[in-house]
Amino acid sequence: MALILFDGVCNLCNGFVQFVIRHDAAGRFRFAALQSAAGQAVLARHGFDAAAVANEPDSVLLELDGRLYSHSEAVLRIARELGGPWRLLRVGRLLPRRWRDAAYRFVARHRYRWFGRQESCWLPTPELRARFL
Repeated sequence: MALILFDGVCNLCNGFVQFVIRHDAAGRFRFAALQSAAGQAVLARHGFDAAAVANEPDSVLLELDGRLYSHSEAVLRIARELGGPWRLLRVGRLLPRRWRDAAYRFVARHRYRWFGRQESCWLPTPELRARFL
């Protein structure tokens, strides 16, 4: 099973999580806010300093098959795992990773200004609670 770590107070990130939930018919993904104890434990398991991640523009990370993916690679792998037409987004891998990650960082740096933020982490509905750590 794949785990998506996301910025729990970011409106863009929460919208992305809800998009994944809508298109993940197989229920392959689980989720944890970066700010949560579960999110912090995953970061620590992969040798990340949780405080450093909080200050970086990484708003979505993917833990898949024992590896942690970040930036554009995380988003492209999520699209691949969703299957169906979303797999076509893999064409983005034709671009140099430096360019993809620069675009990712640009959006991530401005996400609060453009999309806003919440005062606290988004809480899933009771039906979805089992998919959140």
